[in-house]
Amino acid sequence: MRSLNSILELSVAELDELIATAKDIIAHPENYWDKCAHKKLATLFFEPSTRTRLSFEAAMLELGGTVLGFSEAGSSSAAKGESVSDTARMVSCYADIIAMRHPKEGAPYVASRAATIPVINAGDGGHNHPTQTLADILTISRELGRLDNLTIGVCGDLKYGRTVHSLIEAMSRYEGIKFVLISPEELKIPGFIRYNVFENKGIPYTETASLEEAMPQLDVLYMTRIQRERFDDPWEYERLKDSYVLDVEKMKLAKEQMCVLHPLPRVNEISVKVDDDPRAAYFRQALNGKYMRMALILKLLDEAKQNPEKEAIDTTGLEYDRVCHNPKCISQTEQELPQIFRCTDKAADIHRCIYCEQRA
Repeated sequence: MRSLNSILELSVAELDELIATAKDIIAHPENYWDKCAHKKLATLFFEPSTRTRLSFEAAMLELGGTVLGFSEAGSSSAAKGESVSDTARMVSCYADIIAMRHPKEGAPYVASRAATIPVINAGDGGHNHPTQTLADILTISRELGRLDNLTIGVCGDLKYGRTVHSLIEAMSRYEGIKFVLISPEELKIPGFIRYNVFENKGIPYTETASLEEAMPQLDVLYMTRIQRERFDDPWEYERLKDSYVLDVEKMKLAKEQMCVLHPLPRVNEISVKVDDDPRAAYFRQALNGKYMRMALILKLLDEAKQNPEKEAIDTTGLEYDRVCHNPKCISQTEQELPQIFRCTDKAADIHRCIYCEQRA
């Protein structure tokens, strides 16, 4: 049995397998109507969500299963102080698989170690969002017909944008991928992505503050909103919130064969007038998320049936004598959670928290 906390836990072959399953579901939905009959999905959403929660629920219902859970922390025992570990262990008694969203980075990983059923990370703070990435790659595949030899622009909040982090990690494993990072100085890509992907793997990338300059070279433009909920200082948010707005004039600079993605919700970073452009794929992207979540649920439940034993932790390079100072990390609030770091580069003395991946 295994869970999904990071998109990197799926090999390229497995990503391609999930895409193939999703495309078969689209072509032959009647073959999947009872694949999860008598199975229950628990949606544990400790922060607001529309698309992700409803997409998971629709996915399970269309597979013939049922859904239980909550949509905000205040309606769960977390409001009484219950730990993530205890919640996951308790819910394991009532469901067959869990989808969890949590504002603390690393919370779904902690849940996956305590649960006796598979746990899917449905977004943890500004860290990861692997199932959104599954929606993204299916959309790119369906819109452009390939996942290799692409120039991908990611624009907006690259610092806290968990969807951006997961997308970069996934697409960097395909051949001929280049990235253009478009953001203000304050919202540049975080160190763990810069080191793990660009520097460690030698993936080509450029950085710019100008969306207009980047547009002509892009095959994919991945827009993101500036996220109010990730800012501790409201004035900083107000100053940066309108950094980028994609409008009809900017779309005139783009290739005829390209696609615009957005994990949604949008605020004002994409003009509604762009919606009518055939290259605007973000609503089709939301629908694709349902199909990929259906494929993922099937895969994880099948693996749990074949091998009910929990996947072992890789203890290579683990250290227990450091402290994580990231205030958004689950280790700051979870009861008696050990501080654990993994040495990712011995020569450079780089150690990263196993929950949030921030450097010690």
